[in-house]
Amino acid sequence: MALTLLDGPIGTALIARNHPCPAPAWSAWAIEHAPEAVEALHREYAAAGAEVHTTNTFRTRPDAVGPAWADLARRAVSLARAGAGPGQTVAGSIAPLADCYRPQDSPDNPGPRHAALAAVLADAGVDLLLCETFPHVGEALAAVDAAVQTGCETWVSFTAGPSADLLSPEQIRQGAIAAVEQGASAVLVNCIPAGRTAEFLNPLRDLGVRFGAYANAGHTDDGIGWHPDPDGPDRYADLAEAWVKMGATIIGSCCGTGPAHIAALRARLLDS
Repeated sequence: MALTLLDGPIGTALIARNHPCPAPAWSAWAIEHAPEAVEALHREYAAAGAEVHTTNTFRTRPDAVGPAWADLARRAVSLARAGAGPGQTVAGSIAPLADCYRPQDSPDNPGPRHAALAAVLADAGVDLLLCETFPHVGEALAAVDAAVQTGCETWVSFTAGPSADLLSPEQIRQGAIAAVEQGASAVLVNCIPAGRTAEFLNPLRDLGVRFGAYANAGHTDDGIGWHPDPDGPDRYADLAEAWVKMGATIIGSCCGTGPAHIAALRARLLDS
């Protein structure tokens, strides 16, 4: 099956370009205050070779950005479309309602809030919905259910977090099985250190749907990202090449990386 190349992170990439992403809005702050930077970043990822562009809607919800959250979500979709250009796929991001590294804070009954964002993103014309960076399987499944109900193609991505200890590989496998039963057409792992990602990706190999990964840069000492390093993108591509050999067909990158990492993936996995 052909490889699909995702884009990279928005929040940490904006910060690396000296755009503040203050809490609680985080990267959503830039939709209103630096929209040209968001669009430019999408454009950079497209130039690097990304085929799927994730909307900057990780934090477009009332508790983070206020009552104008739906308008900001729609603007994020427009910025992704404009930056990605014609013929590109736009994925609407649906993220955990609490901190994505604190599964214990996942709220009861998250479904209605995920359904509200899913409906806005679907109405704004995204090509698929990406329920991403979930460390809590139950909330991930609530988000998948909400996304599937819109009629949009739905992907789901789980995270074990920066220390790779929030979910076990088996817990991710069981969550992925349930998500596929609900209608998810692809299962992924993301925001796990690149050097640890393979052990979480391996259990997804036999689920009968496409699978893949977009990892973070790990520790700064890994020399993969966070700070400029001419060899970092190639180090990331070395690891991603192993994921593809495992059968992964959806590959991108997450926190601490940027367009250079996507360009390295394209050169290694698509152009070679």
